[in-house]
Amino acid sequence: MQNSILLQNLSPEALTELIKAGVKSQLEDFKNSFNTHNPDELLTREQTCDYLQIDSSTLWHWTNKGKVVAYGIGNRRYYKKAELLECLIPLKK
Repeated sequence: MQNSILLQNLSPEALTELIKAGVKSQLEDFKNSFNTHNPDELLTREQTCDYLQIDSSTLWHWTNKGKVVAYGIGNRRYYKKAELLECLIPLKK
């Protein structure tokens, strides 16, 4: 069986509006499922290294020097995403 769509009594403008509505709905669903704007999000050490594109030894040095702040629960260390962004400094040209 072949998938097909039969359009009768549908103007090009109406078809355009239907497509726009479908695409808009899909983009809204994607936006809601792709939440990257949570500044209070806690990242593990591994996630922090991936986020900053650094090695774990660099993260360890930065934490010991106070460049980034780590929060701990037991043996686990977490970093706040918002604070990582605040640690970035602009470079002079």
